[in-house]
Amino acid sequence: MKEALVSKGTQVQIVDSPIPTPNEDQVLIKVIASGSNPKDWKYPDIFDNNINQGDDIAGIVEKVGANVFEFKPGDRVAAFHEMRTAAGSFAEYAIAWQHTTFHIPASTTFEEAATIPLAAMTAAVALYLSLGLPQPWSPTAQKPTPTTPTPLIIYGAATAVGVYAIQLAQRSNIHPLLCVAGRACDYVSSLLDSSRGDAVIDYREGDEAVVAGLVGALQKQGLQAAHVLDAVSEGSSVANLVEVLKKAGRKGKDGKVLEGVKVTGLLGRKEGWPEGAEQRATLVADVHGEAKDFGYVYFRYFARGLQEGWFKGQRTEVVPGGLGGIQDGLRKLKEGKASGLKYVFRIGETEGVER
Repeated sequence: MKEALVSKGTQVQIVDSPIPTPNEDQVLIKVIASGSNPKDWKYPDIFDNNINQGDDIAGIVEKVGANVFEFKPGDRVAAFHEMRTAAGSFAEYAIAWQHTTFHIPASTTFEEAATIPLAAMTAAVALYLSLGLPQPWSPTAQKPTPTTPTPLIIYGAATAVGVYAIQLAQRSNIHPLLCVAGRACDYVSSLLDSSRGDAVIDYREGDEAVVAGLVGALQKQGLQAAHVLDAVSEGSSVANLVEVLKKAGRKGKDGKVLEGVKVTGLLGRKEGWPEGAEQRATLVADVHGEAKDFGYVYFRYFARGLQEGWFKGQRTEVVPGGLGGIQDGLRKLKEGKASGLKYVFRIGETEGVER
């Protein structure tokens, strides 16, 4: 089979590799579409390796292991490949564990499904494991108008993680959602409910405007910041959020120490946050380990959401050339050209691959 290996400097090499064999708890998937993520260009630079970095699989089940009970050859599925292991999605065939594989409805395209696994699960881990917010099926989420508002700041709301965090937070009846975005502000606004106090702040207006916008939105509703998801974790995001928490974070009895504020970021930074704020890293890789059951449940919940229509994949841009387009796609991702969308590759477009 054809397989794309990504190395340092966002260099991509297409090679011929054997079709992988699933173990008893895995699924072999013929990849129709693969999504991309920032880690796909970052990891080769960090670890200086040359491997198949693809982790977002959408395709058709080819073979299943002896213990697999939910899937059979011919099923349309999406899956989260275990990061930094062999048989990723930048290939004609990929391997996934059965608990991180889920059925996709007939109405969901492979391209849309390929945007979901890694980013949507990261959002779920951030909201429910790291921040401890109410699950979508909790009694709080079922109330039309919760007695106590639950303000949630999402910095980087147009990122893939941000888009899925908004959808899940809506499902959990969490409001107001105070979102920071840029070029895709209109797209983010379309996902929000302004009647519940949801709002978007444009980071292109500068750091001071971001801080003032978030603080103003909270104070206008008589609220204090208590939950923060930093889906950027780079540049000025931490510094801006620190200022917001200092000015509008939940305060202790002495009026100084932050009490009960929970913060999560994708890089797990601990420095810089005010004393009293509880900072937790969001590690999506945990669903392949200690959070295995959590991953199993939420991937199936995503499938239900797709079927019912309340959950949708991120907007996509298909990069032409299949595996041959991965280098271009990752470089555009690195240059920050993706705004409110995810680059997707159709493997069947690869030169030398039977469509």
